[in-house]
Amino acid sequence: MKDVMDSKTHSSAWIAQSWISFCFAITSTTLGLIYLPLDSWARGYLAVSVAFTISSTIGVSKTTRDLHEGRKLTAKVEEARVERLLSDHHPLK
Repeated sequence: MKDVMDSKTHSSAWIAQSWISFCFAITSTTLGLIYLPLDSWARGYLAVSVAFTISSTIGVSKTTRDLHEGRKLTAKVEEARVERLLSDHHPLK
């Protein structure tokens, strides 16, 4: 049985919207940091904090995706194993 998520792909509009919103968020945050009335050390601290938040978010999303894909593979292997057991042990044979 084919998994429902295997047949779905992201549309080009969704991908474009995702990248545009990401770039807009980064640009607006950068402009906000540039024009924020703070000393350069405080501005640098906030910039590093934003960069760390972005890299952590990317890491968490990749880890979540990898765990989900791993569970799908494990489920497929387990399903194949059960199918084989059922086909090998037919009660009417």
